[in-house]
Amino acid sequence: MTFTAYTLTSTQLVDIRRFAGYPAYGDGAVVFPAPWIYRQYLALEYRLLHMSAEEGAVVVTYLASLNTLEAAIPGAGANLDTDEAAVWKHNKNEVRDRLSLFDSWRRRLCHFLGVPPGPEMAQGGGNITLVV
Repeated sequence: MTFTAYTLTSTQLVDIRRFAGYPAYGDGAVVFPAPWIYRQYLALEYRLLHMSAEEGAVVVTYLASLNTLEAAIPGAGANLDTDEAAVWKHNKNEVRDRLSLFDSWRRRLCHFLGVPPGPEMAQGGGNITLVV
């Protein structure tokens, strides 16, 4: 069996990092406040550079779903000024529900990649824990 690595575009890499809750890669000089986060970030980068073609196809499917979910969140703000109109009733929790669904899919991507959600997701209820 021959291993063929999947090559992601730079745009896909940026999307994966931000959806996974990790900061921008920039020029590759990664600066974090804690070494344990740095190890997790390096694990993510290793996975992204060494995934099989089949794994890459799954990641691209995740990206398509995540981009769609993310794009729907700002649009939900258009309904914030209306509570009820004729028979239509506004879901008062629409933005929260959309964010929750979006974050759920972000966590699924992290799980598939085998890395914990990054620091940005920890602020929103992620599962990175620092024990001192």
